[in-house]
Amino acid sequence: MTTFHDREQAFEAKFAHDAEMQFRAAARRDKLLGLWAAGILGKSGDEAEAYALEVVNSDLVAAGSEDLVAKVAADLGAHSSADAVRAKLAALLGEAKAQLLSEV
Repeated sequence: MTTFHDREQAFEAKFAHDAEMQFRAAARRDKLLGLWAAGILGKSGDEAEAYALEVVNSDLVAAGSEDLVAKVAADLGAHSSADAVRAKLAALLGEAKAQLLSEV
């Protein structure tokens, strides 16, 4: 019985760890997207970091990333489209995961 209980606890711990890593990767991806958009908008330094934080917070409004895409696409206006923002968002997920793995 102990072996089964140990396996169950290990599975639950792995599930919690994986969920936390997915959340952290999504937040890092959102920050990278914010920094990318800030660069297009001509922001740098603290102003770019503040904008990136605003982008990260905008993704917490509703489930999914469409609220984030809508915000960034609206902010960028003629500089980019919603489809381009979605493509950049998808590309940045791999970079965000790589950054998190290198930190561990």
